[in-house]
This record gives sequence, C-alpha cells and structure tokens, in this order.
Amino acid sequence: MRQIVLDTETTGLEHASGHRIIEIGCVELVNRKLTGRHYHQYINPDREVEAGAIEVHGITNEMLKDKPRFAQIADEFFEFIKGAELIIHNAPFDVGFIDAEFALLGRKIPKVKSICGVVDTLIMARQKHPGQRNSLDALCQRYYVDNSQRDLHGALLDAEILADVYLMMTGGQTALALAGDDGSQQNEGGAASEHRRLDSSPRKLRVIRATSEELSQHQQQLAEVDKASGGNCLWQRISQE
Repeated sequence: MRQIVLDTETTGLEHASGHRIIEIGCVELVNRKLTGRHYHQYINPDREVEAGAIEVHGITNEMLKDKPRFAQIADEFFEFIKGAELIIHNAPFDVGFIDAEFALLGRKIPKVKSICGVVDTLIMARQKHPGQRNSLDALCQRYYVDNSQRDLHGALLDAEILADVYLMMTGGQTALALAGDDGSQQNEGGAASEHRRLDSSPRKLRVIRATSEELSQHQQQLAEVDKASGGNCLWQRISQE
C-alpha cells in the first residue's frame, strides 16, 4: 500500500479568493514504512503573499521570485501522488487548493479524490480524542513526537512530522527506510532534509532503586496517611501483603 503524507503552504486562506499554493511537501510510505522518498517544491504564485500568512510559515515574496510556477511542476507532482492514499491534516484545505491549481491549467486534470484516496487525520483525531485539541502540535505532544524544529509551519517538515503522528495514531511506526547513510532523507532532486525522525529502537533504561533510608521514610509517610484516613490507606495494606 502506497501512502503520501502531504502538506501545503499558501498565500492566504481561501483559494476561491485567488490565493495560491507556494510550497508542497510530501513524504512516502509503503506498507506503513517510511521509504526515504519525498517530494518538495517551492512555487512562485504570481501574486503577493499575505502578511498574516508570512507570520505563519515565514515564506516571503522575495523568496519565491525565482521559483517555478505551478504549471511547470504540475506533471511531476501529479505523477508523484497519482494512485496513492493521501494522508492530510485538515484535508479539505489542501485538496481544495490543489484542485484549484490544477483547474487553472485548463487541461481537464481530474480532481484529487478521483485519482487518490484521502485520509483526513484531523477528523481521525477528533474521533479518537473528542473534546480535546487536535492541532498537529497538540497531537505531537499527545503521541510523544518530536516537533522541536517546528518554529514556523513548513510543508515538508509538517508532512514529516504528520507521518510520525499518523503512524503512532494508527498503531505505531513499524520500520524506517531512510535513503541517506547519515539518517537524512533524499527528495526527488537529491537534496537532503535535515529533519530526523524519532529513534524507534528499544532503549535500556537505568533502574535506580530506593535506599533503605528512603524506604523507611516512605513507610513512615504511609503510616501517617493510614492514621489520618482511619485505617483506609490502600498502599499501606498492599505493602504489608
């Protein structure tokens, strides 16, 4: 099973208002294993990036001036995602923008949901954790996924983090298959990503046992609790068994 964990950054919030995609980040999973293969591209949107959006992702108009237009990377991107199951956090946002970009090409390219399956991890998280915060940062905290490099939103970094979160939400990460000998991943153009995934190998934990003095103090504390509760201290009874 081939899955693509995908994220985008945009010039603003509404594609219906003419906003465009400025960054695409994708991470590939095959049979729930990270293959080390990913797709990453910055895009010149031919319009200004809103100040509010820059505060979120830090991608400025100056940074995008020499980047390709979507029309120049559309075929490559289409081939990368075609036939895969897309894993996206808040999928309607990203899918809506991708469909809008393809529509602007005027080439009758099918909508994303007709060529890919789509799994929305935001919906999945809300079902698993009703009434709780289910942002990507909140899920990282809940599933102990390292997001310390996420000072700003970024499509590739967020896709890499979401891949870890998705695997944890759905039963745990089964294996890694990183392309670089140093643990870095390689994108389609061969550029290495500095983001490193959590080490899933078993760790030997150091066991520190209580001293005799600490055990004595613990028993004294239990005796005081037992006295104050009228002999109902459960831990006192367990320790005496």
